[in-house]
This record gives sequence, structure tokens and C-alpha cells, in this order.
Amino acid sequence: MTEIGIGIVGGGYMGKAHAVAMSSVGAVFNTALRPRLEMICARSTASAQWYRHAYGFARATDDWRVLVADPKVEAIVIASPQDTHREIALAAFALNKPVFCEKPLGASLSDSQIMTKASVGHISMVGFNYIRTPASQFARQLISQGAIGDITWFRGEHTEDFLADPKSPATWRTSGEANGTMGDLAPHMINGALALIGPITSLVADVETVHQARPEGTVTNDDHGQVMCRFANGAMGQMYFSRISHGRKMGFAYEITGTKGAIKFDQEDQNALWLYTADEPEATRGFRKILIGPAHPDYENFCQGPGHGTGYQDQIIIEARDFLQAIETQTPVWPTFQDGLDVTQVVAAALASSRTKAWVDVQPA
Repeated sequence: MTEIGIGIVGGGYMGKAHAVAMSSVGAVFNTALRPRLEMICARSTASAQWYRHAYGFARATDDWRVLVADPKVEAIVIASPQDTHREIALAAFALNKPVFCEKPLGASLSDSQIMTKASVGHISMVGFNYIRTPASQFARQLISQGAIGDITWFRGEHTEDFLADPKSPATWRTSGEANGTMGDLAPHMINGALALIGPITSLVADVETVHQARPEGTVTNDDHGQVMCRFANGAMGQMYFSRISHGRKMGFAYEITGTKGAIKFDQEDQNALWLYTADEPEATRGFRKILIGPAHPDYENFCQGPGHGTGYQDQIIIEARDFLQAIETQTPVWPTFQDGLDVTQVVAAALASSRTKAWVDVQPA
């Protein structure tokens, strides 16, 4: 086993998730590289020191440049706001350090393009964790094996209700294009669609701000958006994204129809996949619920009992395993910065379509 020093920029929600993942991944997956929590960076010295103590880092700083340049920090996890991603990633690549960056890749299409160009020849990953559940990994396997035939239709959504109440005050989430629903939630489902079905070639979209004013500020980004699209394989697609969907807490859900069957999944029941195969006898034909267990990808490392389930944090641990594997083998592991840029291209096309109220082609990344 070989140790590798990890530096995490950002100590909040995702900073904690990645710190826990790096602390756990060696035991869960018996990785050849064993992370050492070397340094964490936060906005102030006081908060950085608090995170250092709480998460178990050796050192702390309030300057990400210090973290990136430190020789004991050998790989970087960017879990800070989107408008910081580009500068941190470029500095890390200049020192030939691997970078894991939370989604969205950049605060803009231009940022994402610059970051992707800089990533060539380096190890890079983007944090799309929901598609890594054992159930969704199994869905990808079923599709690639032709279990439901040729794909004809896809419906996906990422819906939550954390801003459904119009009386909720304005926050950082309600300003800046990258923090709106199209920058925050849409990338997860778009990434899921690309992973499950393949490239999107054209689309038409409608994006809207429903609650334009909130206590303590004006809203300058979008609340929800819908997309109708065509995939490169000819399949039709629909997607909906919302932060104002009452009752939805983690509505990362999809339905896929093929010429021989169909698949359904909902992240709020993430340890089950629904499968319909058209070749069953008419009397017993119908969707059947498959409880996820050790026979499915990555599940057994967490639990030996079928149906006992994995959770959100486990998805981040799987990401950590993949990142360490990429570093160890010096081989890119999906999703790279290029895959993150593919998602950003679709988001940019959707925003352009919403402005022009017309179908647009998705420009290749």
C-alpha cells in the first residue's frame, strides 16, 4: 500500500462528504493507494481549523494556493463554489497534480472549455455521484447488454423542493447562473442521460424563474426548466429539473423504454430497480422490482445482505475509489473533465434554446 496526500478545497457539505469518503475508501475497497488527509482549505483561518479538527486533517489553511502548492498535497479535491473551480484546477494541473472537481465543472461554458483543455495529459474527474449507485450501474449494464433492446425513449428528472416556499429567503443559490437549477440540478440528470443513452444531438428547452422575488433579495437565476431532445442513437428524450417541486427531496429519477422492455429508477428508493421484459408470458408480464444486493456493481463492498441498501455517502466513496484508481494506473476514469464539458455543452444549448424558443443543435465539446 502507498499513501497519497489529499487536499480538499472547501469544508462544507461536499467537503465533509469527500473527507469521509477519503477516510473510508481504503477499508471499503482495499485500495492500493491509501489517502492521507493532509490539508483542508476554507474561507477563514478559524473555519479551516475547525474543519481540520472535525474531519481529521493534518493541517489547514485559508488560502487554496498554499494547499495546491504544498508538496505533501499530491491530489486535489475541489469542493468550493463554482466560480473558484477554474483557477484552482489550472494551478493544480500546472504542478501535475490530479484533480477531482465537484459539478458543475466551471461557472460558465468558457470556464469548462479552458479547464478541459488544461486537463489533457492529467488525471481529472468530475463529481457526478448519483449515477454511481449500484442500481444505476446495473441499469447501464442491462442497456449495454441489450436486455431491453434498442432504446427508443428516455424520461429523466432531477426535482427537489428546497426552494419551493416563496417565503424562503434569497441566498447564494438564488443568484448567479451556475447556481440556478440549470447549473445546480440539471447537470446530474444530463450526465445520467448521457451515461445511460448516449450523446444528445439537438434539443428545445424552456427555462423559467417562478419566484422572482424573495425575502432579503431578488432572484437572478432559474427555478425550473424542461428539455425535449434527440439522442445520437435516434431515441427521443424528455427531462425536467426543478428546485420548487413540492414533496420531492431527491427526485433523481428516470424511465427508459426499449424495443424489448423498459427500466424505471427513483433515487428516493435508490436500492431498487424496476425492470420490464416483453418476452414474459402475458399472464405474469409487468414491471418487477429488483432489490439491489451483492450481485450488483460495488454493492458487496458495503454490505453482504441483499436489500439492506447503500446510501448517499457510499456514492462518494465509490467516486473516491475511481479517482484513486485513475491516479494509480494513470488511466482516465469516467467521468473526466471532458465528460463534464459534454454536460456543460448541453446546459448551454438548453439556455440558448430557451432564449430563442427554438430547437438548437448541441455543439460537440
